[in-house]
Amino acid sequence: MQDSSSIIHVENLYKIYEVGENHVFALNGISFDVQKGEFCSIVGTSGSGKSTLLNMLAGLESPTRGVIEIAGKRIEQLSENQLVQYRRENVGFIFQSFNLLASMTAEENVALPLRFRRIPKPVRLQRARMMLKAVGLEQHADHLPSQMSGGQQQRVGIARALIVNPDIIFADEPTGNLDSNTTAEIMSMMQRIVRKYSKTLIMVTHDNEIAGFADRIFHIKDGKISLIEERRKEGGKIEES
Repeated sequence: MQDSSSIIHVENLYKIYEVGENHVFALNGISFDVQKGEFCSIVGTSGSGKSTLLNMLAGLESPTRGVIEIAGKRIEQLSENQLVQYRRENVGFIFQSFNLLASMTAEENVALPLRFRRIPKPVRLQRARMMLKAVGLEQHADHLPSQMSGGQQQRVGIARALIVNPDIIFADEPTGNLDSNTTAEIMSMMQRIVRKYSKTLIMVTHDNEIAGFADRIFHIKDGKISLIEERRKEGGKIEES
């Protein structure tokens, strides 16, 4: 049964691939709810189904069967054009590889999603400056990606995800190319941003330590949720369900 306060509702979700005469269950009957403003990690080893689940939630891949309801909309029932519009209007993405355009400055990279909304250039550049300030990079607005460290590039990626004011941010191994110190800085910043802007963040990682920055951790194994850890904000207590 769906929680009336949830922004994401997943029910009995399956993704089945046919490999010759065999059926491979990438997702095998997953159900859960996520609340607005919640930071959730999906953690598991390679091949566990975690990336498939993220792609489903982001509307990048269709399920074999099951329900994916986001902000009251059944996205598994949408056409491809409707899914493009859904992602453009509701979703921000943070990638492991940063995906910045080498020929554009930090400011221009952050402003890029607003071009697709036909927002005038002066307005989108002004908003980009504001978002760069939010991630502590206002002094690097005119720098190219090659002039920035990996951590700085990822901050640009986070600012770019936020500029469209998305309801939900999806992060795929966002610190996979960063060293341990930079990883801790980026994860702490993502925590602060979720709180400050009341965003819902869904992050995929293979690293249990990184997953621990989230409010809840969904452990995925063989296409199923094997464990949910709920990390209480008071005193860091962890509950298992």
